[in-house]
Amino acid sequence: MPRVDFDDFGEEEEVSRIYLAWRLAEAKEVEKILSANGIEYAVEVEPYVTTFAIFFSGEYRGAAFYVLCAQAEFCRRALSESGLKYGILDDSVEE
Repeated sequence: MPRVDFDDFGEEEEVSRIYLAWRLAEAKEVEKILSANGIEYAVEVEPYVTTFAIFFSGEYRGAAFYVLCAQAEFCRRALSESGLKYGILDDSVEE
């Protein structure tokens, strides 16, 4: 299944944010895994804050991946089993 526009999910369908990729290579790997499993997904650029030690912090932008809520747990498990554990998110978002 292809990457879709966020609005293509429809107003009556609940979506879940499943992953936040910090790097482009990581985002491409997430896309590869979701596509290989036949999952329709949307990607939105979102800010995130990170802190390195006490002195260094900043706001960055990452790729947030959204899928239908009914597929969210399967997708999280598939990503985790592929070694992509650090960006997995467990929060639902309704649009």
